Amino acid sequence: MIKRELSKKIKKQKSKFPVIAITGPRQSGKTTLAKTVFPEYEYYNLENLNTKKIVENDPVGFIDSLKRKVIIDEIQKVPELLSQIQIKVDEKKSTGQFVLTGSESLLLSEKISQSLAGRVVNNVLLPFSYAELQQSGNAIKDIDRQILTGFYPRIYDTKIGFADFYPEYISTYVQRDVRQLKNIGDLSLFEKFLQLLAGRTGQIINLSSLANDVGVSHNTIERWISLLEASYIVFRLRPYYKNFGKRVIKAPKIYFYDTGLLCYLLGIYSIKELRVHFAYGNLYENLVISEVIKKIYNDKLPLKIYYYRDSNQVEIDLIIDSGSTLYFCEIKSAKTFSQDFLKNLKKIQNKLTIRSKKIIIYQGDLEQTIKNVELINFASIQRIFQKTN
Repeated sequence: MIKRELSKKIKKQKSKFPVIAITGPRQSGKTTLAKTVFPEYEYYNLENLNTKKIVENDPVGFIDSLKRKVIIDEIQKVPELLSQIQIKVDEKKSTGQFVLTGSESLLLSEKISQSLAGRVVNNVLLPFSYAELQQSGNAIKDIDRQILTGFYPRIYDTKIGFADFYPEYISTYVQRDVRQLKNIGDLSLFEKFLQLLAGRTGQIINLSSLANDVGVSHNTIERWISLLEASYIVFRLRPYYKNFGKRVIKAPKIYFYDTGLLCYLLGIYSIKELRVHFAYGNLYENLVISEVIKKIYNDKLPLKIYYYRDSNQVEIDLIIDSGSTLYFCEIKSAKTFSQDFLKNLKKIQNKLTIRSKKIIIYQGDLEQTIKNVELINFASIQRIFQKTN
């Protein structure tokens, strides 16, 4: 059992909120987390056809029959149940009554906002973080192999090879989740879109260009990306431009939550292929930024993240905004420090009107401060968050 960092926050929520919601991608470990933190709760899975039929036929009777606190898995399968949960919660007026999980944030969050506003606390559980793997002794020291293997729990729980896991994962996601969330007629075209989007990871997304390459409309691409966001496959990194003037790029960049899935979509199946791939630098950048996202979700940190690029091509890969301080992070896949790493950090200094710190995250072993810039190895990335607290 690999301990999840989010479990500490969820345990504290039990005494504060009547409903605890856990969303996240398929197979990120939501059910295991819920059962581990709340072992005394009754458990119902709405993916079980018999259970789903009983609940759909009589949601009022199902809720009224509950004698203990419960975990309801895949609540988005029967969203009408949420209104009955609201009634029960308001009648009983006690905390920790229901734990709800769901794989699609779009359906779940919309229904929750309508039915359980003020009664529910939301949590996002992503695949393992590198820190969780480090603490459990499962981290892969060869970062290239870690990128290729990815972070989904099943890979570590069952020792299934990543080459076997990801084809099945994508097949299940496309055939089940995509069909349920959107009426997409040509699934092969959607899979082509997924692969082309993977090739643009770490890049400013041009919807018109992607639409032309896939052979669909601009609006269709926007809907499909929103679908991937709703099911925790990708996220958009927005640009930072406050206090920096107006001559900046305002389109977002696209990243995947899991690098193993990203490698599969790019057709990368070996370390040798990974190291010579045209997108290697972007894959490493994706690794770092996805780890930052996981830390923010796992610790529920009040941080916002961005990238920066202006019309003069001055670019910062990652900005972490703590409110009082901006952390400018340059992400380099190299294992040897170069003075060239400092170039954009120097240029950005002249534009600042807020307190800032500058960091370079790379793969080298040398960790020190150089000209007010902190140089850290990826394995030490947790140190960034010690500074933002």
